[in-house]
Amino acid sequence: MFDVIIAGGGPTGMMLASELRLYGVAVLVLERLSAPTKEVRALGLHTRSLEVMDQRGLLERFFELGQQFPVGNHFAGITKPQAVRLDTPYPFTLAIQQPVVERLLTVHAVEVGVEIRRGAELTGLSQDDDGVTVELADGTQERARYVVGCDGGRSTVRKLLGIGFPGEPPKTQWLTGEMEVTAPLEEVMALVTEIRKTDLRFGVGPSSGGLYRVVVPTSTVAEDRTVPPTLEEVRQELQTFAGTDFGVHSPLWLSRFSDATRLAERYREGRVLLAGDAAHIHPPLGGQGLSLGIQDAFNLGWKLAAEITGWAPEGLLDSYEVERRPVAADVLDNTRAQSELMSIEPGAQAARRLVSDLMDFPDVQTYLIEKITGLGIRYDFGEGHPLLGRRMRDTTLKNGRLYERMHTGRGLLLDQTGRLSVAGWEDRVDHVVDTSEELDVPAVLLRPDGHVAWTGEDQQDLLPHLQRWFG
Repeated sequence: MFDVIIAGGGPTGMMLASELRLYGVAVLVLERLSAPTKEVRALGLHTRSLEVMDQRGLLERFFELGQQFPVGNHFAGITKPQAVRLDTPYPFTLAIQQPVVERLLTVHAVEVGVEIRRGAELTGLSQDDDGVTVELADGTQERARYVVGCDGGRSTVRKLLGIGFPGEPPKTQWLTGEMEVTAPLEEVMALVTEIRKTDLRFGVGPSSGGLYRVVVPTSTVAEDRTVPPTLEEVRQELQTFAGTDFGVHSPLWLSRFSDATRLAERYREGRVLLAGDAAHIHPPLGGQGLSLGIQDAFNLGWKLAAEITGWAPEGLLDSYEVERRPVAADVLDNTRAQSELMSIEPGAQAARRLVSDLMDFPDVQTYLIEKITGLGIRYDFGEGHPLLGRRMRDTTLKNGRLYERMHTGRGLLLDQTGRLSVAGWEDRVDHVVDTSEELDVPAVLLRPDGHVAWTGEDQQDLLPHLQRWFG
């Protein structure tokens, strides 16, 4: 019997599996595909996800294979020249394709002892007071104390639980893929630039290995979007939309996506939980989906581990949905807004001009970019210091960096007074007595996910916060 079975071996599932292993939890990942996908559904990681990787000592692996681009001052394709100041050591987006992210996280998961089974499709589940039994397509069964569905927007786990997935069905569909073209680069880019003056939904441009990434809207929405398009479909849509097919040929992969927007009615049913696209889907505007799923896993991992290892305070596991579902709802709303602002209808264009004017104000710029990058998230921990509920940025200490102290996934009390104590919680909270010129509070208590649970200098005031988050 495993502690946790994770359905889905994408970035969300692998991140969650690795987080659970930090606490010695026995994890099995079931992945339907027999080999890693070549589909590039996402093209980069945003700032907050880079901080997450740094907190676990993984960031250099990603830097080696990605390319850094300063965070752009843009929203819904509206671009402003002014640079945005972000409170982070990583004010850039890391261009790195989703299959590479998945591979790096899989390597890490194997390193920390996660068992991964490919070609293993979950087809059924039943739960009782002691655990969950899952049925596989080959007729075998496995059992775990908990199951987490990280199996994408068409999640089998979510459907088996009967959890509703309300939202808006697709109105627009795109065909996408990586392929070769025969048209000269100059001709391709000239035509694409001209088309994107009036329609930002279209794109053709160099990718990697001599390939081009193609994104083209379709005239109709396919009934079964699980079936990838043919090369001929891509050619036809390019001819319809751009007047040429650019001589596309030899595709590496082809896929289709839509602007469907949905949010699971709940993230938990007994001993089964949802994370990533299994809990929320939205248009890819702003490139937020990959980071959103990784951050779901980062929030859930330590809480589920605490429940399994026996020290979770009451309500800790339920706080996963309480905290992360509103974040997903906000992402759905900002992608809805971006979709409307990118419409070519007169009303939408008028709203676009208004938003463009508002984006000349620095506070508006920061507000929108913090939404996209995940830096603006603040969980509701009640009244208190402005840092309360927010993620703590990396801080230079007299002896090293803050994030270097967080690789183990434990809570952390950064104590500049030297008078505080975590006696009774030493097995789950590190006490770091150090100082920083960048920190203007006497002490700060961080959860394993880096969010600030308390600030102050009084031991008696600290105690209930240790109990609230660490049992």
